[in-house]
Amino acid sequence: MFVKRSHRGGGRSHYPKYAGRGLRAGQGGRRQKIFDPSRFINTVATDDISELPYTATHTFNDFSLSEQMLKNIQLRGFTTPTPIQDQAIPKILSGQDVIGISNTGTGKTAAFLIPLIERLSLSPNNKVLIIAPTRELADQTNQEFRIFAQGYNLHSAFCIGGVSIHGQIDSLRFNPQCVIGTPGRLMDLEQRRHLKLSAFSTIVLDEVDRMLDMGFIHDITYIVSRLPQPRHSLFFSATLPDEVRRISETFLKNPVNITLQSARTAQQINQDIIKVNGRNKEKVLEELLNTNGFTKVLVFGGSKWQLNRLERNLISHGFRVAAIHGNKSQAHRTSVLRQFKTNRLQALIATDIASRGLDIDDVTHVINYDLPQTYEDYIHRIGRTGRANKTGIALTFVD
Repeated sequence: MFVKRSHRGGGRSHYPKYAGRGLRAGQGGRRQKIFDPSRFINTVATDDISELPYTATHTFNDFSLSEQMLKNIQLRGFTTPTPIQDQAIPKILSGQDVIGISNTGTGKTAAFLIPLIERLSLSPNNKVLIIAPTRELADQTNQEFRIFAQGYNLHSAFCIGGVSIHGQIDSLRFNPQCVIGTPGRLMDLEQRRHLKLSAFSTIVLDEVDRMLDMGFIHDITYIVSRLPQPRHSLFFSATLPDEVRRISETFLKNPVNITLQSARTAQQINQDIIKVNGRNKEKVLEELLNTNGFTKVLVFGGSKWQLNRLERNLISHGFRVAAIHGNKSQAHRTSVLRQFKTNRLQALIATDIASRGLDIDDVTHVINYDLPQTYEDYIHRIGRTGRANKTGIALTFVD
C-alpha cells in the first residue's frame, strides 16, 4: 500500500515492491540531455525551510476595481490575491510595463486579466493581444477571460491552430477587444490581413520561456515589431533565462520586475523515485494505478508513438486513460482535458504540452514515466500537483 512521504526525508522508498531501491543524493544540473531528479530530490528542500510564507498586502477591494469585477472575482472563487496578483494588479492598472516571474499555478493568468479587463471597460476602443505557447493554455486563458469579463460587454476572439481558421476569421470581423491565440495562427491571420496588429495597444506574452523553448522567437519578434509604439507590454513566465531577459529589454519600456518564483520545488509536493531496475515500466505503472489514492494521475512521457501505445495498452487492461500530444487533433485534446478535469479519466498521459500553465484541480500524482530533458521541465511537470495549498505526490521512474 502506498504511504506518503515528504521529499525532505531520505532513506528507503515506501513502495514495498521497490524496497531497498531508494533515493540518491547529489547536485542537479541544467540543460543536460536527460535530467535525472534522483540526484537532487534529497537536497532541494533544505533551503525551502527558511522561506517565510508570503502575506498579501492588498485585498481585491484595495485595487479600486469596479463592483462588476469584484463580483466576477468572487464568482471565480478568489478571496485573497495570490502573491503575483497582489503585486502585479496595481502596476498593470496604472499602465506600467511588467515582467512577472512566478512559479506555475500561482495565478498569473488572473494577475493580468483582472486589471486588463478593468482597463478595457473604461476604454473599450483599446485592444489587447494575448499570446500563449500552447493551444491548451490559450484555451484556458480564453475561458478565464469570459469569467472575468462577464457583465462588461467585452468580447474575445480565440485564434489557435489545429482547427478551422474560418470561424476565427468571422470572430475577428466583430472587432473584439481581446484576441487570444498561439503565435503561428496569429501570424497566419495577420498575413491573410484578417488581423491588424497595429490596432493593439496592449500585448501579453504568457509563458515566455516556454515559447522560446518551442522555437517561437522569430514569430514573437515579428508580431511585436508590427505593434504600435507606445504600447503597454506584459511578460509573464515561470523562469527568466538570459534569452527572455534580453528580449524583455528590447520589447518593454522601463518595466516593473516582479519576481516571486523560486527554482526550488513546492514544499507541498512529496517527491520520490521508483527504481525500475529492468522491470517493464508499463507493468509498474499499472501497479501504481491499481494502488489506493491514485485517483487523478498525470503521466508524462517522451515520444508520441510511445504514449499512443501506452494509452492503448492501459485501456485494454480496463484503465480510464487518454493521451494528448502534438499529433492529436485539437478537438481531441480539448475533449480529453475536459474529461480529466471533470474526473471522468483516472489518468492523463501527455508530453510536456501539459506541463505549463494548465490549471487542473486536485491532481493527486504526477508520474515521470520518462525523464524530463531539463531541471525546469521537471519543475513544471511536478507543479501540476500540490496546487492551491494541497499536498501532491511526484514520482519519477529511473532505471
